[in-house]
Amino acid sequence: MAGEVMYSSMKEIKSGRYILIDNVPCKVVDVETSAPGKHGAAKMRITAVGVFDGQKRTLLKPSSADAEVPIIVKKKAQIVSISDKTAQLMDLETYETYYLGVPDDLVGSVKPGAEVEVMEYMESKAMTKVLSGG
Repeated sequence: MAGEVMYSSMKEIKSGRYILIDNVPCKVVDVETSAPGKHGAAKMRITAVGVFDGQKRTLLKPSSADAEVPIIVKKKAQIVSISDKTAQLMDLETYETYYLGVPDDLVGSVKPGAEVEVMEYMESKAMTKVLSGG
């Protein structure tokens, strides 16, 4: 299921939702709509930040167009160990272990034994928040 795409009207895209820009899943931070002109439909400018790389991206499309919305899977994982800014995690459903970088905003709050939320899209994973302390 992770890595699939569904389509949504540009009019339905709001701040806080996810959208694909250049095949990269991004979280929408700003939506601007221009008035329809003499020769065309209203345009929408969407500003978003990449979920896995943190880069700012912009998408400009007519409001009548469709946008690709990624199906991002959120999973729970437990932190097994931490060294520097890398955490070893264990998926709580499959018991698979893997390594992920700890985001700067979570550095002080992650401890071994803590439960965290991990977002997954295609082969990319990112730790998003701490669910319970360790």
